[in-house]
Amino acid sequence: MKNYDHKLIEGKWQKIWDEEDTFKANNDSDKPKYYALVEFPYPSGEGLHVGHPRPYTALDVVSRKRRLEGYNVLFPMGWDAFGLPTENYAIKNKIHPKIVTEKNIKRFKSQLKSIGFSFDWSREINTTDPNYYKWTQWIFLKLFDKGLAYKEEMPINWCPSCKIGLANEEVVGGHCERCGGEVIRKVKNQWMLKITEYAERLINDLDMVDYIERVKLQQKNWIGKSDGAEVEFKISKTNETIKVFTTRPDTIFGATYMVLAPEHKIIDQHKEYIENFDEVLAYREEVMKKSEFERTELSKEKTGVELKGIKAINPANNKMIPIWISDYVLITYGTGAVMAVPGHDERDWEFANKFNLPIVEVIKGGDVTKEAYTNTENGIVVNSDFLNGLTVNKAKEEIINWIEKNKLGKRKINYKLRDWVFSRQRYWGEPIPMIYCEDCGWVKVPEEELPLLLPEVENYEPTDNGESPLANIPEWVNTTCPKCGKPAKRETDTMPQWAGSSWYFLRYTDPHNDQELASKEALDYWMPVDWYNGGMEHTTLHLLYSRFWHKFLYDCGVVKDPEPYMKRTSHGMILGNNNEKMSKSRGNVINPDDIVNEYGADTLRTYEMFIGDFEKSVPWSENGLKGCRRFLERVWKLQDIVIDSNEYTKALETNIHKTIKKVSFDYENLKFNTAIASLMSLLNDFNDYGRITKKDLETYLLLLNPVAPHITEEIWSNLGIKPSLNKSVWPKYDEAKTIDEIIEIPVQINGRVRTTINVELNEEESSIREKVFKNDIVVKFIEGKKIIKEIYVPRKIFNIVVK
Repeated sequence: MKNYDHKLIEGKWQKIWDEEDTFKANNDSDKPKYYALVEFPYPSGEGLHVGHPRPYTALDVVSRKRRLEGYNVLFPMGWDAFGLPTENYAIKNKIHPKIVTEKNIKRFKSQLKSIGFSFDWSREINTTDPNYYKWTQWIFLKLFDKGLAYKEEMPINWCPSCKIGLANEEVVGGHCERCGGEVIRKVKNQWMLKITEYAERLINDLDMVDYIERVKLQQKNWIGKSDGAEVEFKISKTNETIKVFTTRPDTIFGATYMVLAPEHKIIDQHKEYIENFDEVLAYREEVMKKSEFERTELSKEKTGVELKGIKAINPANNKMIPIWISDYVLITYGTGAVMAVPGHDERDWEFANKFNLPIVEVIKGGDVTKEAYTNTENGIVVNSDFLNGLTVNKAKEEIINWIEKNKLGKRKINYKLRDWVFSRQRYWGEPIPMIYCEDCGWVKVPEEELPLLLPEVENYEPTDNGESPLANIPEWVNTTCPKCGKPAKRETDTMPQWAGSSWYFLRYTDPHNDQELASKEALDYWMPVDWYNGGMEHTTLHLLYSRFWHKFLYDCGVVKDPEPYMKRTSHGMILGNNNEKMSKSRGNVINPDDIVNEYGADTLRTYEMFIGDFEKSVPWSENGLKGCRRFLERVWKLQDIVIDSNEYTKALETNIHKTIKKVSFDYENLKFNTAIASLMSLLNDFNDYGRITKKDLETYLLLLNPVAPHITEEIWSNLGIKPSLNKSVWPKYDEAKTIDEIIEIPVQINGRVRTTINVELNEEESSIREKVFKNDIVVKFIEGKKIIKEIYVPRKIFNIVVK
């Protein structure tokens, strides 16, 4: 048999798969459907590193197995290609983002094809394609129609270096995740999407889906549902009130001061009463230089300014309490105001101590100290008038009823989740299809005029004033109002990168449809996605945003299911061999092209699945890679010991059935490493026996094929089996044949195991006893002693007691 030549074999089979459309999914099939989805990549200039193929290989394993099980499988791929990295690269290198994107996609696609993924390339999509973003714009207009897209003055995270507004997830430790520059706060007129309208459904509908528990927890924590009350505190010298949301209304008698976000509207509305207004403005100015991360960091020193000249009135006891502003209160969370209970809140306690404010204990359970906060959930209410003596839970109910009865507020559910900032002041993104008319306000671009194309420009650098580069193109900006025909201006902000990735899974079902987002028939057939895998870094925001858009489209009647993904799993990263995250700056990036060239795509795939627990991060190892190459070379040499028989080798049959069972289970449960380990073990059994039947090898190739498709197709072809492996059927195991006929049982003498013996599964006890007492080790331990008792537990243990 010739040597294993991975280059020849892999090129050959990739060409066959392309020519025969082997992995093309059919929208009209009698087979049961299976939709496997991986997160489509952002095609950067660096290309893939060896961490990227890990999740793709995992779902490729599942997809290939499903096809062999008789499913019509949709396993698509596309490009999430709008966004800042490409634009920054384009600006730096004076190349248009469109050209950069085309070049990057070409490189990524060639790399993915070289690894042999069974993607249906006929469904390839690209978020920068006008035929795609036409429907992203269409969805936005539908959101606008329903009042879920609106424009508002908002403080945003602003990167002075990139000159762009950043979403919260793009700010890491107070710095821009892209350039590392310090992020400040800036007020901008922004398009917002009202995701908060869907907060309760986004939590409750997690009960419908099979997500790993940590993913569900991340979703719930980000939404941050809180039960409590909204309470109104009157402001002295005015007829107005400040609304406060609190999860602990039972502590209201301990509220000794109030804290507002520095941006709170009440400050400017009543500046005539604020005696130190200049000091307040100076503090606000300093706060606006801080990111939300810096403002809410618990360990930082507390700062603030009192609003001198006005007070708040605690509605529970009518006491005047001071009003402060502080950076730790955010205008975007709750009402932008908090009632401070320093006796039972660590942050309030630190603030009160810093500024010598009163501290009152209202929950009995410890001294009034920073540590007392931990005792509040199970305590008894004190110093609280009619609530005294009640447990915390009873006091909560009592005070909320009292507040509502006296029209001082209401029971309320609050969410940490904030509406989605949807504007970006950059060029490389989907144009927002809205027009502003002085008479009509915001007016939609007519649907028949979609897509609203991104104009071709020579200068796409961000403006110094923070406006989008599109604002510098008067011939594009100036237009007429679709409603009244008067002069009007286009929106110049573009959509965030998250826009195109919030519905891409729907477009895969019908990617060439120019009449609708996707046909009803295609959506009804393919959706929901059966299994979606992606990185843990996307299991919060991307997952939340795409679930929100899908629910909205469900409400519009576009899709038939309220949830887009039935199953969501996540993988750990492949780290550099120095145990750090792979990155160009760390110098530990490994190019998969080099691995495919030297060792082969099947070796890369096998190693990526064998490297360790799929859900955990693991370091790259050159030795581990070489070990997988040796394993495949040994698989190749099995052709030398095969005999022409369509029956399993009797001596190997049990192990073959056990391996079918093990591998089938492990592929379905992300245990790819143990599946491959069991195939390695069976390979050893084959070689130890010295010969195998054609049937033995057929089954082995089918089990290995999803991981190493090229070598298994080639050996299958060499054996002359028809049809080709990819058109075959996944093997089934016989449960009865997974049970060993020979078992090992321990022999215990006076409570200690001294030896083991091999017995047949159904061997008679008398025969087993004879073997025990002929065993040399047993003879040694019982010689000259009296046997008091013998106990045989069938198939478990043989006990001897001697004296």
